[in-house]
This record gives sequence, C-alpha cells and structure tokens, in this order.
Amino acid sequence: MTTLTPAQIAPYIDHTLLKPEASREQVLTVAAEAREHGFASVCINPMWVPTVAEALAGSDVRTCTVIGFPLGATSTASKVFEASRAADDGADELDMVIDIAAARAGERERLVTDIRAVAEVAHAKDKLLKVIIETCLLDEAAKVLACEAAVEAGADFVKTSTGFNGPGATVEDVALMRRTVGPDLGVKASGGVRSFEDAVAMIEAGATRIGASSGVAIVGGGASNASY
Repeated sequence: MTTLTPAQIAPYIDHTLLKPEASREQVLTVAAEAREHGFASVCINPMWVPTVAEALAGSDVRTCTVIGFPLGATSTASKVFEASRAADDGADELDMVIDIAAARAGERERLVTDIRAVAEVAHAKDKLLKVIIETCLLDEAAKVLACEAAVEAGADFVKTSTGFNGPGATVEDVALMRRTVGPDLGVKASGGVRSFEDAVAMIEAGATRIGASSGVAIVGGGASNASY
C-alpha cells in the first residue's frame, strides 16, 4: 500500500477546467492554484492556452489542452491542425480523444492512423501526447484495442475519460490500461477523482497522472463536490 501524502500527490495532478462556460477569471484562478500547489499541469480548452501559458510562465507547471474534445468525432486532419495550433499557442501537453467509433468497431488500423498523425505533429514540436480512450463507451476488448493502438502509434499516455460522456475513471479500468500498455507508458485517470482517497486508489492501480477539477481538495486531504 502506498504511503503517499497529499502533498506528494500534487505532481500527479492535471488541474482541470474544461467547462465551456468557464470565464477568464476562473481560468486564471485555476492557474494560480496550480502554481501554488505544484501540480503537473493546468488542463483547459484550446481557446485558453495562450492565457494559461502566460500565467504559468516561469513555473514548472505545464500547459495542457484537449484535441478533438469531447467526442473524438472530428477528422484526423482537423485534430492535426488543432494540435499544431495549440502547440504553437503554448501548450506543452495535448490530450486527444480517439476515434471512438473505430475502437468499438475493432478497426485497429483506423485508430492507429488517427493517433499517429497527432503524435507526429506533437512530437515534432516537442509536446507530450495523451490519448483519451473514453472507457465508459467501450467494452473490455475495445479498451485493450485502444490502448494497444496508442502504444503502436507512439502516444506518451493513455487516459481514461473526458468526463463528459458518462462515468469517469475506475480502478479496474486503470489497472487494465496499465497491464495493457506495460510499465513505460503513462496512464492518466480522469473523471470523478475528487478526494485524496480516490487519487491514492488510482495511483495504486497504476495511474501516473490524475485529471481532476478537485486538485486543491485532493492535496488538502478532503473530498470535493466539484464537477470535472
């Protein structure tokens, strides 16, 4: 069993604000909280990337944004353009939603092609790519296929959920993803992680990042009613 303290969990956290109605003031508050607590990144929608990158300048906190979000149902060319623009705007990390229909249909080549195209542009710009497989919409075989496709395509992480299409991360899904991708790829648990105990359970299952809007509550050792 882990002996992590709340403060030690802080570097795992992608402090997240993806609500479409989020204001500039709210985005800047999240950035300030991330700097204060030493979170891994701030994850926001692409329109806020320049604002957050500027707010985090001089800190170790990275700017993270989402690609093809939250449905993954845009063209590969659109995802590539979005990734390239976000990187140029100051994003350090890109969380891309897969082609969920391809995963459900068992179309491995289609999945790999979509992910690889975004991975290539991300890595050409020295950015990290996380691949959101949206576990709540997949059966176990499709989850495994999506994770294998992410590995083959050169992604840096697999991620459970957007938090917008149903239940988020579960310990069982995180453990399955870790077994599938092996020890070297990152695994991000996101959606519904609202307390210190939630975060510890995900880390014990194999998560190396935690996506949460409740980062302050997590490192404070308390629960939160905040919505992802």
